[in-house]
Amino acid sequence: MRIKEQNINKILIWLLAISAVVRGILAAWMELGNDEVYYWTYALYPDWSHFDHPPMVGWAIQLFSLNLLLDSEFFIRFASVVFMTANTYVIFRIGKELKDALTGLYTALLFTASIYAFVITGIFIMPDTPLMLFWLLAIWMAVKSEKNQFLFFFGLFAGLAMLSKYSGVFLWVGMGLYILIFNRKQLKNPYLYLSLLISAICCIPILYWNIQNGFISFQFHGERVGGNSINFSTFGTELAGEFFYNNPVVFILAIIAIIAALKKKTIMEQSAKRLILCIALPMIAVFWVFSLMRPTLPHWNSPAYISLILLISIYLRSKNTRPEQLPKSIIAALAVLVITLVVGVAEIKTGFIPLDNHTEPEQLGRDDFTLDMYGWRQLGEKFADFREEKIAEGVMKEEDGIVANQWFPLSNLDYYVARPLNMRVMGLGWPEFLHKYLWINDERGGFQLGEDYWFLSDSRYMKDPKETYQWYFKEIELAGIIPIERNGKTVKNYFVYTCKGLMAQPPTLQEFKAQSASKDK
Repeated sequence: MRIKEQNINKILIWLLAISAVVRGILAAWMELGNDEVYYWTYALYPDWSHFDHPPMVGWAIQLFSLNLLLDSEFFIRFASVVFMTANTYVIFRIGKELKDALTGLYTALLFTASIYAFVITGIFIMPDTPLMLFWLLAIWMAVKSEKNQFLFFFGLFAGLAMLSKYSGVFLWVGMGLYILIFNRKQLKNPYLYLSLLISAICCIPILYWNIQNGFISFQFHGERVGGNSINFSTFGTELAGEFFYNNPVVFILAIIAIIAALKKKTIMEQSAKRLILCIALPMIAVFWVFSLMRPTLPHWNSPAYISLILLISIYLRSKNTRPEQLPKSIIAALAVLVITLVVGVAEIKTGFIPLDNHTEPEQLGRDDFTLDMYGWRQLGEKFADFREEKIAEGVMKEEDGIVANQWFPLSNLDYYVARPLNMRVMGLGWPEFLHKYLWINDERGGFQLGEDYWFLSDSRYMKDPKETYQWYFKEIELAGIIPIERNGKTVKNYFVYTCKGLMAQPPTLQEFKAQSASKDK
């Protein structure tokens, strides 16, 4: 591919347009994943913060769906489509400012090639969606922070990043390290402390909610990263995940660019290089340490790899002796993205690669992880007919709701099954597994003795309510099985139970708050 400098802006516009259209189509076509549909509840029941994450992702869903007036998958994910487009432009501008327009284009292309950026933040609706927008804006301000007004805006965007996801704090960790090691004169700058104050003000909703709820969110995340012994298998899983999530080509280029930067072989402003390394490397190192103690998720430190794309682009620009030609490594990275998208979407929709060998009805689909994003629409349609038959037979009543004992599949059942039928979904189980549903229970009036509920369990995560709820209901019976088909083949089953006569009250929200507060003391 030949690039003329006067055509860079045109290429960028085409990149933004094609990326937005592809992601928009996929956002509308694919069913919501387990996490995504859970964050839909953040918009359904907005709050100052939530059990798992700060509130920004819920606010983004509310904004772009017109407060759920438009509540299809596309509009729930619409913020991701818009933000990823904005992010691509922002990272182009950072790359352009660090060197030149061609470097900016390299940066935009490598950012688009990142599976984390394109899919997780650009199609799926996750806390990473707003995090990435404010993360990149903060880095843009950071590289210009020698001027006080940009230092002020760094504090604002870093605060909004923390209001999106707790890992946004690494922006300040990186800035702090850079100032302490390389730029201590900033410690005398009052704008630095004003910037810190702005970030702190942004985090007031998180602090307020946690004070009201016994600091339960901080406890939850503290337990997620702790551990008692070294586990190299979880560390290996983390590395493998980072290799894939950030695009294998980008991952390898990041290592090469870091080495080149440390050896001073990257031609760029020294302060910008140091700042980017100070922001990226601590985040990667911290989550590597966590992964040595317990399982982690590889996208947790992906913002650090996005930051390193800036170093990669400058490295490639300085090595490219023929600027009119796009480096082969960038073409390879984009090819990896395209292949991943085609294979991934085709597998979810068709299951052309056999991933599961189970034939038992209770275990069908157990090893096929793609089924987490397939079959929910089909279940909603089939359950509507099944429910109507049982109500006509007098087995259940119109007002009976759905119950489950974990945030997943509670939120999936809530969105795809109960919402179209105007049914109530309630979480009945250990509070630690219900997450936001403990608060949703309270919003929906709580449990009343004598109530009847439906319980649906799929063969991927089979749970028998006769064991789980034997102390809660007088009568639990299997009412039927709903098969989910893909390409004419049954790929998983939903076992539908009737749970009648609630005879014990589960722990309430107030009891759980009191328990959390006592733990904190």
